[in-house]
Amino acid sequence: MDKEQMTHFGYQEVPVSEKASRVAAVFHSVADKYDVMNDIMSLGIHRLWKRQTIQAAGARRGNRILDLAGGTGDLAARFARIVGAQGQVILSDINGSMLENGRRRLVDRGIAGNVAYVQANAECLPFADNHFDIVTMAFGLRNVTDKDRALASIFRVLKPGGCLLVLEFSKPVLPGLSPLYDQYSFHVLPVMGRIIANDADSYRYLAESIRRHPDQETLRTMMETAGFERVSYTNMSGGIVALHKGWKL
Repeated sequence: MDKEQMTHFGYQEVPVSEKASRVAAVFHSVADKYDVMNDIMSLGIHRLWKRQTIQAAGARRGNRILDLAGGTGDLAARFARIVGAQGQVILSDINGSMLENGRRRLVDRGIAGNVAYVQANAECLPFADNHFDIVTMAFGLRNVTDKDRALASIFRVLKPGGCLLVLEFSKPVLPGLSPLYDQYSFHVLPVMGRIIANDADSYRYLAESIRRHPDQETLRTMMETAGFERVSYTNMSGGIVALHKGWKL
């Protein structure tokens, strides 16, 4: 028999067939503390990164928007107010625990009627061709097993003239920032995960997954290969995070 293809799970090499379940276990573990940890880890700056993503999307009333790896619904909540009753937002995540947390948060905030919840794998999206005006994916692409397949799937469900925005941790570009960021990621972050979420290992994986994610230029090339045009990116916080945007023309 052929040896099973391997992929990375953080710094580990694991069979391709196991990665999705391992990532699922991470997010099942941290789902209830996800928002608290985001605020603490980023000192609240993740809210600014997401606000810039909303602005860059240029959503309008009546749009159909797919928020992939939408987690606890930060982007979906804002998009729901923009698109109004004539539009629709689909909050989608591969992880049921994260999706349920997002649904509960939005309902508690009175956001209902134009938001639907779909548990789905970004590599094989269960939506019609040419369906969405905008697709967003915030801090989720690095956890996908086959990123090229996911980008192709997203391209398929976008309407001509639609755009994809990928907000993701990336490679620091400011001189001297990388060693400081490494110290924080590999020494401080797991300790915070242990104290706040009772799970150091999951946050150690999250730090490792960031280092294995393609850098800014590589991700731009991957998006272009999937068919996106006019692909650009904006570095935030010295390149710790980058926002990529591409169009289906």
